[in-house]
Amino acid sequence: MARTVIFDSPYLLGFDHTRALIERLSRVSENYPPYNVEALSHHHIRISVAVAGFTSDHLKLALTGQLLTLTAHKDGEPEDAEARDFLHRGIAQRGFTRSFVIGDGMEVTAAILEYGLLHIDLKRPEPDDKVRNIPIVSR
Repeated sequence: MARTVIFDSPYLLGFDHTRALIERLSRVSENYPPYNVEALSHHHIRISVAVAGFTSDHLKLALTGQLLTLTAHKDGEPEDAEARDFLHRGIAQRGFTRSFVIGDGMEVTAAILEYGLLHIDLKRPEPDDKVRNIPIVSR
């Protein structure tokens, strides 16, 4: 079966890696944990992820190329978890992996855990408006 590719355009040559990232992330459509993406200014973006119940020791943030990955892992239930009798258990305590594809050249400037939210600040590089002449070589 042929697969329709969004990026099948002559103007997008060299973006095979980006296409592969988007296809890989589209296969995983999990809603946990919830997150917000907000523009703080024209050059600053903040991703806020709800990580209630996790400490900074449980969280790992890694940037590989354009893929920003947040992983949370707990070593197990608290010691008194078996003694508790939950009538409703709606607060998820499971580990997770959440990935974001960030723009080329974006820089992670800070990761702050505050009141159950992990704020990841990104900075967009200043555009380089210089005209660069490319020499044409004839052979």
